[in-house]
Amino acid sequence: MQPILAAALALSLALPAAATAQDRRTIIVTGTGTAAAPPDMATLSLGVRAEAATTAEALDETSLAMRAILDNLAASGLAPADIQTGAMRLTPVYSEGSFSGRRQVSGYRATNSLQVVVRDLDLLGSVLSSVVGEGANELNGLQFGIDDPAALMEAARRDAVADAAAKAALFAEAAGVDLGDLLRLEEAGAGGYYPMDAPIAEARLASSPQYDVPVSAGEITVSASVTLVYAIAD
Repeated sequence: MQPILAAALALSLALPAAATAQDRRTIIVTGTGTAAAPPDMATLSLGVRAEAATTAEALDETSLAMRAILDNLAASGLAPADIQTGAMRLTPVYSEGSFSGRRQVSGYRATNSLQVVVRDLDLLGSVLSSVVGEGANELNGLQFGIDDPAALMEAARRDAVADAAAKAALFAEAAGVDLGDLLRLEEAGAGGYYPMDAPIAEARLASSPQYDVPVSAGEITVSASVTLVYAIAD
């Protein structure tokens, strides 16, 4: 048989099968699932800010405070890998006005930021209090999270599949047909795990608190979404 004739015959035989699969009666459903658990870690973003007449004085003030904060965190038992220096900035401070009409530099502002991961949430309140006591005067964010969210995501996905399967069974019963084999399962949507921000971001800390800062972690919720395609039994 010639190659061109063989190819044409193979194509003609494949077309009916493809058409049959495409025209197969199906039920398509989407299911969503969630799972929740208390967080087991927190990420604290803090900073030291100082203003002085010279750049050296401003840098010295923030450096001394940051060194005291780092020593305090180490004494609290936090691992060095969970403590990371962030942005460091030095900017001029201008006077409000002058007789010449030009802005005058009246001093300098230095800022030094730090990101700290606290894996024992029982220590979080005391850590917050201690860093403020050592000179931290900016709190740029507090975020709760889960160190390993894999088990929580698995539970959410199972919940999503069960939700979709229940919908498919309901639709088949309501339509008066029998549910056939599961033909396709796809994870859909933008579900997943997202750390939870505490509502104290970008706070300016003015003085050392007398007591540990009270913190309520709540729960972390993850979500999943799946699409199932079932055949309608003949």
